[in-house]
Parts: sequence; C-alpha cells; structure tokens
Amino acid sequence: MSRALVLNATYEPLCVVSTRRALLLVLQAKAELLSGTGRVYHSARTSLAEPSVVRLAYFVRVPHQAHVALNRRAIFARDGHRCQYCGAQAENIDHIVPRSKGGLHAWDNVVAACRRCNARKRDHLLEDSGMKLRHLPCAPRGRQWALAALGTVAPDWEPYLGLPATVVQLNMPAEGEAALSA
Repeated sequence: MSRALVLNATYEPLCVVSTRRALLLVLQAKAELLSGTGRVYHSARTSLAEPSVVRLAYFVRVPHQAHVALNRRAIFARDGHRCQYCGAQAENIDHIVPRSKGGLHAWDNVVAACRRCNARKRDHLLEDSGMKLRHLPCAPRGRQWALAALGTVAPDWEPYLGLPATVVQLNMPAEGEAALSA
C-alpha cells in the first residue's frame, strides 16, 4: 500500500501515513485532498482519488522537534547518496574515527562512502589515511529530514518538504485502480 504526506493546517509537514488512513481523514472531513496519485478507489456509492498529500482542517500543536534516527537510509539521504571523500555514488557508510579507535556511532562521525574510498581508508584515522572530507557531517534537523529519511519522496511532496534536490528520490506508484476495502 502506498503512503500519503499529512500537512498541518499551516502546510507544515507532520508525518507520512498509509493511503487508507489518508482516505479516512478525507472522508471524515478532518483533512482536505491537495494532491492525488492518479489512482482511484471505488466503493458502492462513491469514487475517491488516492491521496498523496492531505492537509488537516485543524491545527495540531507539535510539542517538540522530531529526532531523526541514525541509520543507513538517513545517512545516505543527508549526504545525497554521494561519497563524502570523492563525490562518487555512495554504497557504504564509514566512521570518520573508527569504532575500534574509540569513535562513536553518531551523526558527526558517520558519512556515506563509495566502496573504493571505504577500502582505502580502512581502519585508519582521517589524518592518517591522507583523505579529506568534502563536507563536515552533522545531525539533520527538523521534521523535513525525518520524512526524507523514509528513503523515498514522491515528487508532489517536494514543495512542502523544502529539501535539497540531491536528497529527493522519486517514488511514483504504479498506474491503475484499486478497490476500496473499508
């Protein structure tokens, strides 16, 4: 099942929910449909476009900033799927200060790396390997990065997320129709 982006009444991204949940929000008039995928759900009495972006009809207060989990997908999203040593397509993650030398598995110590650079650096400190970072790593901030860490972002979500173009990957759902099973 595909997913839909949920926006606050102020167009701030809140979360990503299943298509079924987004349809229920629209049916209950708790949200309005801003963008659809092109697919249509049918019931006995109505047909509804599959939502891709919905906006809540009321404002939801968010008490704290979202914390982005440290995982491969989020690291690749932060680094634009590029090696932070040479700029090639990244395939691995690398600890700048190796864990065997006391380095932590933390946002400011982990970067995306290509296989060649990862093998070249091995278990050495950055200054010992003679390699340089293209960008200093830091923890991503805000809800937009938490949504980007999902791995795929639909093209119609981009205006609401405010992400750099290097972070966004396309995730177009298959064409066709599905039956409403509610």
